[in-house]
Amino acid sequence: MSAPVKALQAVDLDARWALHPQVALRPESFGALLYHFGTRKLSFLKNRTIVAIIESFPQHPNMRSAIEAAGIPESGRAPYVKALATLADSHMIATVGDSAPNDPR
Repeated sequence: MSAPVKALQAVDLDARWALHPQVALRPESFGALLYHFGTRKLSFLKNRTIVAIIESFPQHPNMRSAIEAAGIPESGRAPYVKALATLADSHMIATVGDSAPNDPR
């Protein structure tokens, strides 16, 4: 018997996104490490385009424009949106103004 699959929340591509305030991103030769100091969760990012999108969040008004600026064609965006949704579900990224300072997530 397999475990039930948790559905990912849809991400708002038109919202402004950032690293969660309790998350640190450390560039690595393979991509990057994300560490959440509240949940103590560690994530390995092996796709440098995802790393570039996350690092570019401060320069863009929303996630959609960050993805566009990374040069990803409309037809190829689904895997990137899914990866970003996974990071949002694990509270590694959040919409700007979405997390309270005492929120451990």
